[in-house]
Amino acid sequence: MSTNDLQAQVAATRADLENTLDAIEDKLNVPKQLGKLGKKAEDSYEENPVPWIIGATAVAISVVGVVAWALFSDD
Repeated sequence: MSTNDLQAQVAATRADLENTLDAIEDKLNVPKQLGKLGKKAEDSYEENPVPWIIGATAVAISVVGVVAWALFSDD
Protein backbone atom coordinates (compact mmCIF):
# COMPACT_ATOMS: atom_id res chain seq x y z
CA MET A 1 0.00 0.00 0.00
CA SER A 2 1.17 3.45 -0.78
CA THR A 3 1.18 6.36 1.63
CA ASN A 4 -1.71 7.97 -0.22
CA ASP A 5 -3.78 4.79 0.09
CA LEU A 6 -3.10 4.61 3.83
CA GLN A 7 -3.97 8.28 4.28
CA ALA A 8 -7.23 7.80 2.37
CA GLN A 9 -8.08 4.74 4.46
CA VAL A 10 -7.34 6.64 7.69
CA ALA A 11 -9.48 9.58 6.52
CA ALA A 12 -12.35 7.23 5.65
CA THR A 13 -12.07 5.49 9.02
CA ARG A 14 -12.06 8.84 10.84
CA ALA A 15 -15.13 9.97 8.91
CA ASP A 16 -16.90 6.70 9.75
CA LEU A 17 -15.99 7.07 13.43
CA GLU A 18 -17.20 10.67 13.43
CA ASN A 19 -20.55 9.60 11.93
CA THR A 20 -20.88 6.82 14.49
CA LEU A 21 -20.11 9.15 17.41
CA ASP A 22 -22.60 11.72 16.07
CA ALA A 23 -25.28 9.02 15.88
CA ILE A 24 -24.53 7.91 19.46
CA GLU A 25 -24.62 11.51 20.68
CA ASP A 26 -27.97 12.01 18.94
CA LYS A 27 -29.42 8.87 20.56
CA LEU A 28 -28.23 9.92 24.03
CA ASN A 29 -29.55 13.49 23.74
CA VAL A 30 -32.59 13.09 26.00
CA PRO A 31 -34.25 16.48 25.33
CA LYS A 32 -33.95 15.93 21.59
CA GLN A 33 -35.34 12.40 21.85
CA LEU A 34 -38.25 13.61 24.01
CA GLY A 35 -39.00 16.27 21.43
CA LYS A 36 -39.06 13.64 18.68
CA LEU A 37 -41.31 11.42 20.79
CA GLY A 38 -43.68 14.31 21.52
CA LYS A 39 -43.88 15.23 17.85
CA LYS A 40 -44.54 11.60 16.94
CA ALA A 41 -47.34 11.38 19.53
CA GLU A 42 -48.82 14.67 18.34
CA ASP A 43 -48.81 13.47 14.72
CA SER A 44 -50.39 10.19 15.79
CA TYR A 45 -53.15 12.03 17.68
CA GLU A 46 -53.84 14.33 14.74
CA GLU A 47 -54.03 11.34 12.39
CA ASN A 48 -56.44 9.34 14.57
CA PRO A 49 -57.47 10.67 18.01
CA VAL A 50 -59.83 7.79 18.89
CA PRO A 51 -57.20 5.48 20.48
CA TRP A 52 -55.82 8.41 22.47
CA ILE A 53 -59.28 9.31 23.77
CA ILE A 54 -60.00 5.67 24.67
CA GLY A 55 -56.65 5.38 26.45
CA ALA A 56 -57.16 8.62 28.39
CA THR A 57 -60.63 7.47 29.40
CA ALA A 58 -59.29 4.12 30.58
CA VAL A 59 -56.59 5.83 32.65
CA ALA A 60 -59.14 8.22 34.17
CA ILE A 61 -61.47 5.33 35.07
CA SER A 62 -58.56 3.42 36.61
CA VAL A 63 -57.49 6.41 38.71
CA VAL A 64 -61.05 6.99 39.92
CA GLY A 65 -61.33 3.27 40.75
CA VAL A 66 -58.11 3.25 42.76
CA VAL A 67 -59.11 6.41 44.64
CA ALA A 68 -62.57 5.00 45.37
CA TRP A 69 -61.04 1.71 46.54
CA ALA A 70 -58.63 3.60 48.82
CA LEU A 71 -61.41 5.73 50.30
CA PHE A 72 -64.04 3.03 50.75
CA SER A 73 -62.03 -0.07 51.58
CA ASP A 74 -61.92 -1.33 55.16
CA ASP A 75 -58.11 -1.68 55.19
